[in-house]
Amino acid sequence: MDAFDSFMPYLLHLVLLYVSAGLFYFLYKYKSSGGGGPTPNLPPGKKGLPYIGETLDFVLASRRGTPEKFVTDRTTKYSPDVFRTSLLGEDMAVFCGSAVLTVDNSSKEESTKLRAYLPPFLKPESLQHFIPVMDIMAKEHLNQHWSPYNEVQVFPLSKKYTFALACRLFMSVTDYDEIENFAKPFALATAGLMSVPIDLPGTTFNRAVKAGRLIRQRLLALITQKKNEILEKGKTVASDLVDSMLMDGMTEVEIGNKIVGFFIASHDTTSTAITFIVSYLSDYPEVYNRVLEEQMEVLRCKEAGEPLRWEDIQKMKYTWCVACEEMRLAPPANGSFREAITDFTYAGYTIPKGWKAFWMVHTTHKNPKYFTDPERFDPSRFEGNGPAPYSFVPFGGGPRMCPGKEYARLEILTFIHNLLTTFKWVKLNPNEKISYIPSPIPKEGLPVKMQPLLN
Repeated sequence: MDAFDSFMPYLLHLVLLYVSAGLFYFLYKYKSSGGGGPTPNLPPGKKGLPYIGETLDFVLASRRGTPEKFVTDRTTKYSPDVFRTSLLGEDMAVFCGSAVLTVDNSSKEESTKLRAYLPPFLKPESLQHFIPVMDIMAKEHLNQHWSPYNEVQVFPLSKKYTFALACRLFMSVTDYDEIENFAKPFALATAGLMSVPIDLPGTTFNRAVKAGRLIRQRLLALITQKKNEILEKGKTVASDLVDSMLMDGMTEVEIGNKIVGFFIASHDTTSTAITFIVSYLSDYPEVYNRVLEEQMEVLRCKEAGEPLRWEDIQKMKYTWCVACEEMRLAPPANGSFREAITDFTYAGYTIPKGWKAFWMVHTTHKNPKYFTDPERFDPSRFEGNGPAPYSFVPFGGGPRMCPGKEYARLEILTFIHNLLTTFKWVKLNPNEKISYIPSPIPKEGLPVKMQPLLN
């Protein structure tokens, strides 16, 4: 009897598990059939397995370095405009092509309001004053983390640089230990951005949730400290992004949430772009030589030790063409998600309220309709008038274009200038594999052999 009694809780647990699974599957099928009401004209496609949907297909394509294959396989089979799937436990419509960026009229008023509240810090007229800081930090980073070594891994070092720069410009944090206290949980949090949302101990999602809480705790403490300093000292000029938002009357919680978003947007994306620019310059000597000449011309116009200025950045036109072509082929972000707040129609199909909408940059970036021979690396595509509107969209497009685009441009160009005028390099593994998790990541971190550039 004792043995039976001890077994009963496990038996009851199994029964409840199977009943729950059966109920979940019934509700899944019921929802899929339209809930007993009129069936809307949903986009073609399939939802895959219960709960996980087609997440595994999406993740596998990304880890193999071909995230666009998930989309092209389905647009070929179902529709070139939009198809239906299920990712990360959510019903989802995946949109393709540039037209979708021109029809987000419902968000235009909201986006106008958001941009009206954009901190002056992120506007070009303010950012140009931080170029000397970016330049000095790039020089210090290269001197400390690159110069002492014959071989380095570009990706982790570029992440170290972009994160330290963000800490300096966003929060005036320059202490190494304090930067690391933010960097470690941020790495865990970003790793969970595209994880299956199973909040159990040991899962990537669980670690990301815990890291997110820790980040917010530390941010709130820092923001509160800076707020008290402003009040005590009567400070009227903002020295960083947090100061700017405090002076605009935002609450500590609001600022903390926005800072997290700014870090994710500015850190992972720009470090990825820098890494692949270094990679492509190594692969294409003629492009490298032209970029090097442009950067050396900028350097020749400077006094010894004089930092870069706004007018210097404006001379780096071909270098930015190279950066744009890199972001076309290896975009720092796969795309963006939205949620339908009401039923709407697109390309003749109904997208129900509550569905998630996903748009992927590869549907235009690697589409021969917009870019001839799309797999070829050719920076000249961006000379002159450049690509058609809404076809090159690493920063999004339309009313919700990333407000940090100019920040990213200045950060990338400043770093590439210092790198090219200091070193030359060769890749140690020209055939290194790439994964998208969710940004493109070289599996070995892009190891390169370094040599000083002899002027």
